[in-house]
Amino acid sequence: MQLVQRFLAGYTDNFRAALALWPLASVALTLPILAYLYHRDGRLKFASVVSTYLAVLYLMGLGCFTLYPLPEGSSGPGVSYGIPWQLNPFAFVSDFAREGVNTLPQIVFNVVLFMPLGFIAGRLLRLGAARSAALGLAASFVIEAAQGTGLFGIYPYAYRTADVDDLIYNTAGAVLGWWCALQLGRVLPPGALAAEGEVTHRPGFVRRCVALWLDTVLMGTVLLVLAAVASVAAWSIPAGERLFQGGWLVVLAAAVFVVVEGVVPWMRGGSTPGGRFVRMSCETRERTGAHRLAFYLARLVVLGGSFLFFPLAWPVLMLFYLVARQMPYDFV
Repeated sequence: MQLVQRFLAGYTDNFRAALALWPLASVALTLPILAYLYHRDGRLKFASVVSTYLAVLYLMGLGCFTLYPLPEGSSGPGVSYGIPWQLNPFAFVSDFAREGVNTLPQIVFNVVLFMPLGFIAGRLLRLGAARSAALGLAASFVIEAAQGTGLFGIYPYAYRTADVDDLIYNTAGAVLGWWCALQLGRVLPPGALAAEGEVTHRPGFVRRCVALWLDTVLMGTVLLVLAAVASVAAWSIPAGERLFQGGWLVVLAAAVFVVVEGVVPWMRGGSTPGGRFVRMSCETRERTGAHRLAFYLARLVVLGGSFLFFPLAWPVLMLFYLVARQMPYDFV
């Protein structure tokens, strides 16, 4: 027991670092994970949300436990000298012969550390055994490569040992975690996946926000590309620089916004690119003719205003939805 306590005591700072990074990482990863769950399941379950946050904490811990602490100061491994790679796949035999049971905590730790990854792959991502093992091997390889290359060249030398045995232990842990997910699935089967083409016309506020976030990422990417092309054209075409001035970027952004949030859903039954990915339509009921046109104009005004007056408009819209259970344009 004391052997295990001494071993874990060396990772206290790593765990603290993971907890410190968790809130920031959760914010950065929540929306894409929610988008994936909506796309795959067609719904968002409380258990999935909890599993997602725990998975993010695990990923932070995995990175901190394997890469932290980073080198500092003017000397030491990674700064003034490196640590050689360990490429003998049977080095643990000589280690055990030399140190006895003192080598077991490190081996067990490397196996157990990757069990949650295999469990996530099997339960949350629903991957098979081969893909889960491949994911574990790939993740372990990236970590070992980072350790052996000074965090991919950030440091001039390797500051931790890149060990080929760790690839074996980590992959075995991922497979064992997948097997645990398989056994749990026999007792508590995971929920059914969404049917192909399944779209809801009664999206909740979270799903609407996720869809708009995806649309915003798409619009930002398209606008960046178009602005780059226009900028190159401004320098290559005579008098192009004058044409590029005078608020053309604003006009271009407005045009992209109208296409993504107005033209595309009009032609696709109410599904924007982001809405299509999370299986939702913004048209909560059937509208035709001028009534449908008025709905889309109202929607463009509300969403456009939310961008122009960000972030003040979002709490107002959230409060409105909590009271009315609809967005303002849904009443048109």
